[in-house]
Amino acid sequence: MLAFFHQAYSDPSNAPARAPVIRTLGFDAPRAALLGAGFQPVRLVAPRLAATPRADAVMGHAAMGHRGKCLLEALLSWDDTPLLITAADGEQPQIFAALRELGRQGEAVPRHMHFLDWLHLPRAASMAYNDARMTQMGDWLAGLGTAPAEDAQALLAHQAHLLDALGEARRRGRISGTGALAVIGASAILHPADYNPALEELLVELVSAPEIPARRLFITGTPHEGLELYSAIEAEGWLIVGEDHAWGQSFAHGPCPPRIDVTSAKRIASAATACGADAVLHLSIGGDEAAPWQEAAIRRALPNMPFTALRCDALPDARFLSRLRGEAEPPRAPKPPRAASPKGEKRSRKSLESVASFNAYQRAWFADLRAKVAAGSPFAMANANAPQEILRALDIPFVVNQWWASIVAAKQQSGRYQSLLRDHHYPANVEAYSAQGIAAAFDDDAENAPWGGLPRPDFVHAVATSEPTARIFAEWAQVTGAAAFVYEKSNDPRMDLYGDWWARLPDHWEEALEPERIDLMTAELREVIATIEAKTGRRFDEARFRAVMDLVNEQEDYYRKTRNLIAQTVPAPIGIVDSMPATMVPQWHRGTQWARDAAKAFYEEVKARVDAGLAACPGEKVRLMWVGRGLWSEMGFYQKWEESHGAVFVWSMYLALAADGYIRDIEGKDALRALASRCITMGDELRMPTWAGPWYVHEAQIHTIDGVVALSDADPFVVRALREAGFPVLELTADNFNREGEDGAAIEAAITTFIEGAAGQRAAQR
Repeated sequence: MLAFFHQAYSDPSNAPARAPVIRTLGFDAPRAALLGAGFQPVRLVAPRLAATPRADAVMGHAAMGHRGKCLLEALLSWDDTPLLITAADGEQPQIFAALRELGRQGEAVPRHMHFLDWLHLPRAASMAYNDARMTQMGDWLAGLGTAPAEDAQALLAHQAHLLDALGEARRRGRISGTGALAVIGASAILHPADYNPALEELLVELVSAPEIPARRLFITGTPHEGLELYSAIEAEGWLIVGEDHAWGQSFAHGPCPPRIDVTSAKRIASAATACGADAVLHLSIGGDEAAPWQEAAIRRALPNMPFTALRCDALPDARFLSRLRGEAEPPRAPKPPRAASPKGEKRSRKSLESVASFNAYQRAWFADLRAKVAAGSPFAMANANAPQEILRALDIPFVVNQWWASIVAAKQQSGRYQSLLRDHHYPANVEAYSAQGIAAAFDDDAENAPWGGLPRPDFVHAVATSEPTARIFAEWAQVTGAAAFVYEKSNDPRMDLYGDWWARLPDHWEEALEPERIDLMTAELREVIATIEAKTGRRFDEARFRAVMDLVNEQEDYYRKTRNLIAQTVPAPIGIVDSMPATMVPQWHRGTQWARDAAKAFYEEVKARVDAGLAACPGEKVRLMWVGRGLWSEMGFYQKWEESHGAVFVWSMYLALAADGYIRDIEGKDALRALASRCITMGDELRMPTWAGPWYVHEAQIHTIDGVVALSDADPFVVRALREAGFPVLELTADNFNREGEDGAAIEAAITTFIEGAAGQRAAQR
């Protein structure tokens, strides 16, 4: 009977179907609701060895991993089977948005497709949001015309009982972990009316099965979408008796694991002990950046049990097997030194006096913050996309996490901080930019601590925009004793989405965005406010908050005026060497009079340069757009072609997003809901298909751009949209931090060729 489950697991397309099939992408697809609607849900997983030519053509050098591209490849050749995609991981909303955008452009995509933005944090606001999304899914299912099934709940209840019995058979050593995983996985493929009798028969067989003699192992980490790793591990003499990942025993019929789960390490330790495990193996599979952030907590919870953490691909290879056996790895050859730029590294030339005082202000502000904390003031750390305005209104001193990371890098402490992370069993190369605050908690070197060191926070706030974020901030709270709050990252599931958000959001945000998403974030803001009030005794004042929001709107309006001046003026009065720092430093302080006045001074100085006919490059011939994060450590890079080619980088996302992404009209409106509307879209404007592409094209058009230079983190649909609009694009395979694959000389040569070729030709034609 075990062969029946293996067959269904390995080839779902040939599994028996008792009802119309609906394919599901995401371990959290609501199977009960789908069965109750009269469907047979069949899970879709990424084929591990598939070629991805069409997905590669669509996604280019995007950060989407091989798993995501394999899924996209399959979905680009879809039949009429209905498809439900959930937000189970960071890639699936991006896959849905890519399909939505391709459909908008007239390409073939799944005809019956629905995105269920299902949330996983155990909060009342999240549950209310899920209820609304489930109602919408129900309406979609009803429109597919299938008759409801009345026996679904009873069948699933019996299935849960049988799966519990399977878990007991595993603990008795009657079935291998590979076999058990196939049985569990088949529960997401077969109809319970077929699955339950087959499992009953298998359980009878297992009663008399001999106990498997082997070392007993518990698996945790990344969900396993295939049997290959389990099979390879058990071939080495292990018996996998239990697991704690989303496709395993624990969640086969229970609730999905939340994105923040501070009790997960204790749960894992308890489950491993209950299974009689001799050891625990933590696997981070296929570039999963969230799983490595579990390791330290699990180690703490299992002080007396052998524990190993490995990173591996979805398919076992010789290196994985060698590490599984505990064999020493051969030393890796050192990387060759990066070739120096043929033009040398020059410091950037600054044109603006209005930013000259920024560094002194930052030092004085941080020293004052440290003094306040030393005197007993509460202190918060917030990610750049977290709603900082409520902290400002409550007079809670705070530091933006990304600013702190930039100070660590500027003070050349990144290497030492990476060592601190590794010493405490945290990954040093997985979202390291966001983890510098955790490293600071272990920094006892007062002499080298950047700017005197980071105070220990009372609150740490972020939005769950990436898989690791929630776990990083949960661990940060555990290390420091801070109260963590990670806001949900909701996604827009509408199939018909407008493409001119910059014209709608500032004044018409209530109509442009779904009320469900605004309601969710507003409820979370109120929860955070209540938590801070309870811990500090401070009271949130609505008038003070509205004043903060007014200051933000004034500040961003000056950025909008400045952006428009630069766009309209040829030659450009300044380049991005000036506009980037002039924008970003005050943004860390938005909602203050200093930040508003800094933005005003920036605008007035740029206007004075326009009035005086001053230019970043008086001999301007080519206007360039920079797509991607800034090269903050090498700002002089952007000016290397001004003298030789008259080529000026006039556009980056920093000033443009400040101009279009932050302003929210609050006149006669709920200011807290206005703040919520800003937070829920942050990041979508830059990288989410349908949102990002039209905006970049609009910006390129109003700035009279001749050529676009895009880093590897550029959204592929942005690149595609720019090219289709007629703008030449040079794609680099480097990012703003690690230039692996292209050294400085190669990058400069490529840009020079681009300026002399496609970009220069477009400039000559205008």
